[in-house]
Amino acid sequence: QVQLVESGGGLVQPGGSQRLSCAVPRDKYIVNAMGWYRQAPGKQRVLVAEVSGNGITQYGDFVKGRFTISRQNRANTAYLTMNSLTPEDTAVYYCHAVLRWGKVERDYWGQGTQVTVSS
Repeated sequence: QVQLVESGGGLVQPGGSQRLSCAVPRDKYIVNAMGWYRQAPGKQRVLVAEVSGNGITQYGDFVKGRFTISRQNRANTAYLTMNSLTPEDTAVYYCHAVLRWGKVERDYWGQGTQVTVSS
């Protein structure tokens, strides 16, 4: 079982910034897409940002230029920098990675990290 290692999160004031990171242990697979989803209480899990193995990024509509996802392929690590946070960004953020062994792909999730935006 592959365990994604998440860090970052916590309490931040409105208008502030947070940086999340997610690392995939190195092993005999290829790391394709990496990114984050979030889930607020009573709501569905939704895409926040994702970066493909060749660097193509995708963002949720609500991001509106406030967040940036980046990736260090050598370290199998992705970063999510979140700026101009609002209380509506409060949620559990889950790292997501797609790993490939030959022709087989599997989805893996981190344990989730709480981001709370409040004064």
